[in-house]
Amino acid sequence: MNISDNLEIIDLALYLKKEKIIIISDMHLGYEEALNKQGILIPKFQFKETLERLTKIFSKVKADKIILNGDFKHEFGTISDSEWKDILKIMDFFIERCNELILIKGNHDTILDPIAKKRNLSTKLYYRINDYYICHGEVIPEDIDFNLSKTIIIGHEHPAVSIKSKTRSELYKCFLAGNFKNKSLIVIPSFNLVTEGTDVLKERLLSPFLHDNLDDFEVYVVSDKIYKFGKLNNLR
Repeated sequence: MNISDNLEIIDLALYLKKEKIIIISDMHLGYEEALNKQGILIPKFQFKETLERLTKIFSKVKADKIILNGDFKHEFGTISDSEWKDILKIMDFFIERCNELILIKGNHDTILDPIAKKRNLSTKLYYRINDYYICHGEVIPEDIDFNLSKTIIIGHEHPAVSIKSKTRSELYKCFLAGNFKNKSLIVIPSFNLVTEGTDVLKERLLSPFLHDNLDDFEVYVVSDKIYKFGKLNNLR
């Protein structure tokens, strides 16, 4: 499903066709272990299902660059055992499938750098290519690259929408496409497969990019395929 001539949604990833770049956001690896520490016991399936889903995405498209747009890991102040193990394995998966792996630091990635250094990588606050500016989205940048860009691509919010069918309501991950001031804005759903995310129809949104009225944002729901649902206001 295309958002524009150059932007294609492939499952939970965004593909920049001309640049041959895949963008993925908010994996939150280590989330299950963090829940278990809180006494919320769930079976561990996150890494296995993440790898299976990534494999399907990369069977459809080849990328010159892969951008992980923040919150690769979940724990704030430590690196859990599962984060060390799983993040390095996912890094290796990506490195085998591109010429450059770019890590953008999210608010959960305060100590991602020690893991990144194991693969001779470093983290960035943002990445700009052509008219695209990719950042996590927890703050609004003020640098010159941001001001010169025409399209902003963020994660952070974990957007999802609740779809009603008769008496049943189900939450689905989704992409949002709209405007922020004089720029286009694309919001990528999380690649955390343990939870669907934030219901943008009901919950308070965290990203300062999304504090204005979002009624005119286009909604692309991710399910067995990508469904364009029209404007967010139509779903209210």
